[in-house]
Amino acid sequence: MAPVAEPEQLNRVAASSTESSAAPAAEGELPWVEDAGKVAPKDARALSKVFFDQLQVLEEGTAEFQYARNTLIEMNLSLVRFAASRFRNRGDGQMEDMIQVGTIGLIKAIDRFDLSREVEFTSFAIPYIVGEIKRFFRDTTWAVHVPRRLQELRTEIAKGKEHLSLQLDRDPTVKELAAHLKLDEDEVIDGIVASNGYTAGSLDMSPDAEDLGQSASAKTRSVADFIGEEDPGMERVENLHTLAPLMEQLDERERRIVSMRFGHELTQAQIGVELGISQMQVSRLLSRILNKLRTGMLDEITIA
Repeated sequence: MAPVAEPEQLNRVAASSTESSAAPAAEGELPWVEDAGKVAPKDARALSKVFFDQLQVLEEGTAEFQYARNTLIEMNLSLVRFAASRFRNRGDGQMEDMIQVGTIGLIKAIDRFDLSREVEFTSFAIPYIVGEIKRFFRDTTWAVHVPRRLQELRTEIAKGKEHLSLQLDRDPTVKELAAHLKLDEDEVIDGIVASNGYTAGSLDMSPDAEDLGQSASAKTRSVADFIGEEDPGMERVENLHTLAPLMEQLDERERRIVSMRFGHELTQAQIGVELGISQMQVSRLLSRILNKLRTGMLDEITIA
């Protein structure tokens, strides 16, 4: 176990910070820090070494362990604010969220830090903090959830397009992007398609009247007003397309009955007169024919 700092050393650290309220410590004890959040960053680094040293020998779950761990978190929150400031261009409205997720990274770093590595805690903690903030943006800024592989591919494609555009003085093709990124063209296409899910426009927003070739009054309408609806006639076309080969499988009299009933809209009694049979026989024939056609269409749908 590394030796605990001498009381005189801790007293000098506490006295060196006008914002700190760290009380002198007796030999072998941790100093009492009244408000760890006000400890200056320079003093926090010195005090952190002492707290980390004791944290390794204190029993987890004890009041002393919790005090040491909580004090380390509060003293090093300036690292979280520093890391979050690198992402200010993402919007000030998200700064509070970045501080929260960055603090999670700080806690992970504290729990995994080992003094024996002889690495400064700041150098060890920053990657954890930045990693949590980046993960936050990756998981929350996409309008549509896509696999992480495609999220990362979107960034690679964006960098590749920027690089090649400067060289070629035009937008690169998929083939050129694939060659530059050493990927298959299909992978590049998947990445481009997935990037469309990064942002989404509201159906309630007003469209650009000039782009739509509409009058200025069109601006008062929403995008949803210009989206087409399903054509009910499409299903009829598909049904007729499926029905055509099945009609060819009927004999001549069956096709004639279907034509008179549904083409000329004759009643069963009128069909019976035309064929010289009773209305009851026409009804039975129609039921048999329709059942045959219905079964054939269901088989076609199942195969498709």
